[in-house]
Amino acid sequence: MTNTSNVRTILATDCGSTTTKAILIEKKGDEYRLTTRGEAPTTVEAPFDDVTIGVSNAAREIEELSGRTILDANGQVITPTAANGDGVDLYLSTSSAGGGLQMTVAGVVKSMSAESAERAALGAGAIIMDVIAVDDGRKDYQKVERIRALRPDMILMSGGTDGGTVTHLTEMAEMLRSADPKPRLGIGLKLPVIFAGNVEARKSVHDVAGDIVDIREVPNLRPTLDRENLGPAREAIHDLFLEHVMQQAPGYAKLTTWTSSGIMSTPNAVGKIMETIARERKIDVLGVDIGGATTDVFSVFGGVFNRTVSANLGMSYSICNVLTEAGIANIARWIPFMADDAYLRNQLRNKMIRPTTIPQSLRDLQIEQAVAREALRLAFEHHKSLARGLKGVQTKAGVEFEREATGKTLVNMIELDMIIGSGGVLSHAPERAQSALMMLDAYQPEGVTMLAVDSIFMMPQLGVLSTILPEAATQVFERDCLIKLGHVVAPIGTAKEGEPCLTVVFKDSTSEVVPFGQLRLIPLKENETQEATITPARNFDVGAGKGKPITVTLEGGVVGLILDTRGRPVIIPSEPTQRVAKLQEWLRAIGLTVHTGSSE
Repeated sequence: MTNTSNVRTILATDCGSTTTKAILIEKKGDEYRLTTRGEAPTTVEAPFDDVTIGVSNAAREIEELSGRTILDANGQVITPTAANGDGVDLYLSTSSAGGGLQMTVAGVVKSMSAESAERAALGAGAIIMDVIAVDDGRKDYQKVERIRALRPDMILMSGGTDGGTVTHLTEMAEMLRSADPKPRLGIGLKLPVIFAGNVEARKSVHDVAGDIVDIREVPNLRPTLDRENLGPAREAIHDLFLEHVMQQAPGYAKLTTWTSSGIMSTPNAVGKIMETIARERKIDVLGVDIGGATTDVFSVFGGVFNRTVSANLGMSYSICNVLTEAGIANIARWIPFMADDAYLRNQLRNKMIRPTTIPQSLRDLQIEQAVAREALRLAFEHHKSLARGLKGVQTKAGVEFEREATGKTLVNMIELDMIIGSGGVLSHAPERAQSALMMLDAYQPEGVTMLAVDSIFMMPQLGVLSTILPEAATQVFERDCLIKLGHVVAPIGTAKEGEPCLTVVFKDSTSEVVPFGQLRLIPLKENETQEATITPARNFDVGAGKGKPITVTLEGGVVGLILDTRGRPVIIPSEPTQRVAKLQEWLRAIGLTVHTGSSE
């Protein structure tokens, strides 16, 4: 491990599928700050077939902007800093180029060991291609065909508690042997298989499939029914990602020799910074990265980290999947002007066949942001279904597994302290209030919650930095990366339009009385705080129970303090004219422009 005690300059790159982004962090006095950023096209594909060219080009832009010499004559990053001051003390990199990490997971019981394996793989930054289980309803020959056809980067195999039955695991090993799966990258290499099941079954699994696949053993994911141990499997996934996947991708073997620490997968790195922030601030956090093809959701509730990836929900390549999954009516309910269904469908199809285009008018932008709300909502529903407590926990002696009492989602919106939005549609919205409203509508936070966005999407680089120098990662995250939009106060409950809902009395004796069905913006700037007593009406709850007041410190942001009395769930009129009028009222309430024309 690199000595970090005297680190003053850090270069970090993120090699994405299309763009390689570089940031330079320098120590100014006692704190680390982002000083320069650069980017260049990723060069993992033909004609270059060498990812380091894109890295050098992005670093070269930083050289030009900062006046520092970072690269040697061969275009390689100089690290550690040379005697003459050239180079950087630390160079780190993350990557999702080449399609990221693609995995298949296999378990004995779909709702128990297979779900634990899924959580382990998702938390390590993988895209899950399929979940195979003994009880998944498919015939053995169908599973064999599926394993053979998928060509994942690796397989995670789990099942059984330690000391339990080995029969099912042996059968799964036989299925693997029949499939004889081949890895996506690397001709002639054996497919890596991480075995994280019953320790008693290791020998029989090795005997059956050890000559066909490359088996690596780690401690059981579910050593007992009521305990999950995901850490060792996640570490093994990360190590194999570096050894097998990265070594086969063009130029990565060379890039590995440049970095001060191993290359980390981009989603894994974003998860690391989320965990670091939640731990350092002792808060519950929900984060999202919405891209063109996928939407990643991260959460830390009660110290438990979860990540899910919705591989078919995105804003360009996958925009028609959002249409299919959400339905046209759910997208249309967020559009603040009259538009027929055929027009909306055509707009989305145009975006799918021209994925790099950006909205040219306010109307196009509002359609895109309506789709974003549904993509975010659907990805969040998927996340809640996987971020669960353990199923199959025996709660009383002699009682069968209480399936209903356990396996509840860990996502608790009333306990949530902060929502962080990232990805083009949120980070680069023309107005920050649009990002705030998209997150408000999609996630519908409850009680008091801070809304924030990642300014330029530097969370991956800060995530890998947090594993080496958490202090530097946290300082840059808070000062240069995170843009606070402001607190939102949202009571749980429902009523008729205009009925009493919420009273907020500030310490300076000013007060706001907000009836049901409204959004109200209070001008409260970034880093400005106000102590306030929030009193909900009789049938509403802001965290202490129905009708009970709470006293909290409210913080503003670039948007301000938002009071949201639209109910949970948000009630939108079904009649089109009323719906448009209500949506336009909400847009005006938080200072946004309203498009008044209808679609042509």
